[in-house]
Amino acid sequence: MISEKIESRTARTGVIGLGYVGVPLMVAIADAGFPVTGIDICKEKIHRLKRGHSGIPDVSDERLNSYMQRGRIHVTTDYSRLQELDTINICVPTPLNANRTPDLHFIVSTVEQIARYLQPGQLIMLESTTYPGTTEEVVLPMLQADLSNSSYPKKTHRRVGKDFYLAFSPERIEPGNKTYPIANVPKIVGGITPECTRLATLFYEQFINKTYTVSSAQAAEMVKLLENTFRSVNIGLINEIAMICDRMDLDVWEIVDAAATKPFGFMPFYPGPGSGGHCIPIDPHYLSWKARTYQFHARFVELASEINAAMPKYVCDKVIDAMNLQRKPVNGSKLLILGVAYKKDVADIRESPAIEVVRLLLKKKAELIYHDPYVPEFTVNDGKTYHSQPLTRDLLKGVDGVVILTDHRGIDYRWVVEQADVVVDTRNATRGTQKDKIIKI
Repeated sequence: MISEKIESRTARTGVIGLGYVGVPLMVAIADAGFPVTGIDICKEKIHRLKRGHSGIPDVSDERLNSYMQRGRIHVTTDYSRLQELDTINICVPTPLNANRTPDLHFIVSTVEQIARYLQPGQLIMLESTTYPGTTEEVVLPMLQADLSNSSYPKKTHRRVGKDFYLAFSPERIEPGNKTYPIANVPKIVGGITPECTRLATLFYEQFINKTYTVSSAQAAEMVKLLENTFRSVNIGLINEIAMICDRMDLDVWEIVDAAATKPFGFMPFYPGPGSGGHCIPIDPHYLSWKARTYQFHARFVELASEINAAMPKYVCDKVIDAMNLQRKPVNGSKLLILGVAYKKDVADIRESPAIEVVRLLLKKKAELIYHDPYVPEFTVNDGKTYHSQPLTRDLLKGVDGVVILTDHRGIDYRWVVEQADVVVDTRNATRGTQKDKIIKI
C-alpha cells in the first residue's frame, strides 16, 4: 500500500521540473528521508545538478551535494524512470502565450510521459500554478486514457482514486525568503477524490509542518490564483497612488510608512518599476482568462495588471526627466542600471521589470551598463548580452546617471548618491540621503 510506504518514508519519490520550485521541493523531500529522483528535459541543468551545483539561492551546493553523494537524490532526463516511482510531483513552468493566454504545453508534455509510464497505485501531484479546472479537465483525462503498457493492458480504463491518485497542491515558494522556507509554509491540498486528498496530504505531512485540505483540486487551484492576484491588485493600487502623489509633489514612500502605523485595516505595499517573477505578472491572466470562459470580465484584476505593466514606461519617463534636469538628452547618455533581478537579493530575472526598462532605454538610444551582484549577465530582446560591471568610484563618475531598479542589500546607496550626478530611485533604496540628486517614482 502506498500509504504505508509514505508513512515509513520508503516511497520512491519523483520531482519533474528542477527549477526554483522543483529543486527546493526535491531537497525537502530528501530531508524527510525519502529517496528522490529529479527529472528535467534540460541536459545542461541535469549536468550542473550532478556536479552538486543547485543554481537556486534557497538550496546550498553543500546541501544538495551531500544528498547526491549519498545517493539520496538522483537526477536524470530519462522519463522511463517514472515507472520506478511511487509518488510524482509536477513542478514545470506555466508561462503565457504571446496573446497573454495560458500556455500549458509543459504540463501536457509532462503528463503525456507520466501516462505512458503510469503504474498501479502511483500518486501524482501537480504543483505548477494554473487556472481552476486544469487538474480535472486536462491532467485527469490524459491519465485515464486507454494506453498500452506493461501494467495496463490495452482498452483498460484507469480509475482515479482506485488505480492511481491525483491531487493539486500549489507551490508557495518565494525565492530568497529565509523566514519561510518550504517546510514552514502551510501546504494547500485538493484531490480529485477524497482518497486522493488523503494520500497527498499524508505525503506532504512528512516534510511540511502544516497542511490544509480543501474540497477539490479546482478549489486548490483557485487558492493559488487568489494569493497572487491579491498581491497584483495591491501592487497596482500603490503604483497608481505613486503616480498621483508624483502629480501632487508628495513622497509616496512617506505616505505608505505613515499609513502603516495603523495597527488594523491596512497592509503596506510599495511601488516599484513593475511586478516581476513567475507569479505576479502571470497568474492574474490565468484567472481572468478562465473567468471569460464563464462570461465574466475580471475588470479589477485586468486593470491592476495593466497598471503594473505600464510601470517600466513610467520609469523610463522619469529617467528622461532626470537627464533633462542635467541638460542632457537620453540619446547618447551613459546610464548605470543598478539591479536587474526582479526582487532584492536573488538572481531571478524571470519577468523582471528591469529588463523591460532596459529595453525601453535602449530604444531611446541610451548607452547602458549595469551592476548586479547576483546576475552576472543577461540578454535583451535584440540578442545582445550584457555583463555586470564592478561597482567602483570610477564607474559611477563615468556615467551621466544611475537608475536603481533592484534594491539589493549589499550595495551602499548613500555612497552611490555621493558619487553620482543624478539617481533615479524606483525602490526607495536612497532613503535618508541628499534629496537634491534623487528622483523617485
